Amino acid sequence: MVHTWTWRTYPITYVQEGSQGPAIVLVHGFGASWGHWRKLMPLLADRYQVYALDLLGFGASAKPAPGEAIAYTFETWGALVGDFCREVVQAPATVVGNSIGCVVAMQTAVDYPDWVRGVALINCSLRLLHDRYRSTLPWFRRTGAGMMQSMLGVQWLGRQFFQAIAKPKTVRRILLQAYAQPAAVTDDLVTMLMTPAADVGAADVFLAFTRYSQGPLPEDLLAILPCPALILWGVADPWEPIDLGRRLAEFDCVDAFIPLEQAGHCPQDEVPEVIAPLLHDWISQKQAIAPSV
Repeated sequence: MVHTWTWRTYPITYVQEGSQGPAIVLVHGFGASWGHWRKLMPLLADRYQVYALDLLGFGASAKPAPGEAIAYTFETWGALVGDFCREVVQAPATVVGNSIGCVVAMQTAVDYPDWVRGVALINCSLRLLHDRYRSTLPWFRRTGAGMMQSMLGVQWLGRQFFQAIAKPKTVRRILLQAYAQPAAVTDDLVTMLMTPAADVGAADVFLAFTRYSQGPLPEDLLAILPCPALILWGVADPWEPIDLGRRLAEFDCVDAFIPLEQAGHCPQDEVPEVIAPLLHDWISQKQAIAPSV
């Protein structure tokens, strides 16, 4: 069942499956929504209370104009997820993210340590266009990315760009690049991702985040993470290369780094039957060794 929770006056959409066991909160990636977890949730709901929410600016949640009132940053989304754990879940949770949702999960754990038991990171966004990385890129990539972000800052150009890519054929083509399992790129998936793009404010949110090259890097948060982490990575991810992702396993908080064969950028939608037992084994292990209160 779909629910609405009000966060700082903004309606936030979420779903819940399962009524017993520890809590799991699922955080989607850029441009996605809670529906990106639709295949994984039933596989976890027999043992856990599973929640998935639409971040502010995405899915069916509110899309206020970026500005002084609200900024689309990891600190904002971390506060949202932390408050969600406190007010809706009402118990500490394991927070599972995909892509930029991984950074949100870690930001939540850092800012709300009492409400996060652990974080599971599925193909974490490496934020390779971050200002601190950009200086290490070849000049043509560095210059090209900067020019593109500057162009997107011109309102009419940015809106034209958004309208050009917010089309079913374009979205399908992008998904087929990101997924290692072409059969997972269904009409339903394309429709699910396309529907919120028609909402008022969707273009402004998209453009605000594509121009966001500041904030924390994954390694910044892993260095101060107050809870254990599990990293899962689709081997065929063309956007977040696994060879670069492996360096995140060097941090002390990381229990394991597990490559996922036959998966690209969104393993929870491509191989959910592989993800579910890995999460269960890790969470069960953490419960078994947790000190009694």
